[in-house]
Amino acid sequence: MYIAIEGVIGVGKTTLARLLQNTFEAEILLEVFEENPFLSDFYADRARYAFQTQIFFLLSRYHQQNNNVPSILAGGKNLVADYTFAKDALFAGINLRGDELDMYHKVHNALGEKIPKPDLLVYLQASTDTLMKRIAFRDRPYERQMERAYIDELNRAYESFFSESFDHAPVLKVDSNELDIIRNPEDLRRVENRIREALNLAPFQPALPL
Repeated sequence: MYIAIEGVIGVGKTTLARLLQNTFEAEILLEVFEENPFLSDFYADRARYAFQTQIFFLLSRYHQQNNNVPSILAGGKNLVADYTFAKDALFAGINLRGDELDMYHKVHNALGEKIPKPDLLVYLQASTDTLMKRIAFRDRPYERQMERAYIDELNRAYESFFSESFDHAPVLKVDSNELDIIRNPEDLRRVENRIREALNLAPFQPALPL
């Protein structure tokens, strides 16, 4: 079983992935941000550093997924990841234009053929205001220059990308605005129940929408 968690920066993907690891007795795969040498420059000047940042992320995500996902699944283990390879194209669509975007898509499509798709994608939704509060609260140095307009653009792009036309994996949408899965165990249990229900993995109770 392979579960991937998605959502805009600051929505709580990694937190949920860590909490689900024990529940599903799974291996965990976490996205690496800090190693991208272009990231801080990109947040300060998106137009100038977009292509370098995007290609670095694409290759980094490919190597991480290709080196881990197939072997974990082949070993019969469950896997929870806090990102998907497919979503990299979402950022490229926002940040790149023209020949750079065309080149990106050619590379992404070629690499993506080798990456296993999740059995379920859990898409955590939140308002832009909620995301900005969470980003400020965790206070990562390379995120301090993020503009609200960029996060809002990302939020709208995520909504479009993970719509009914998304065909890389079944999508479970979870409204996280009022959830506190760290301090409220019942919130976490509700999310776990919805995941079990989506995967038809007993035991679960028919869930009310979050």
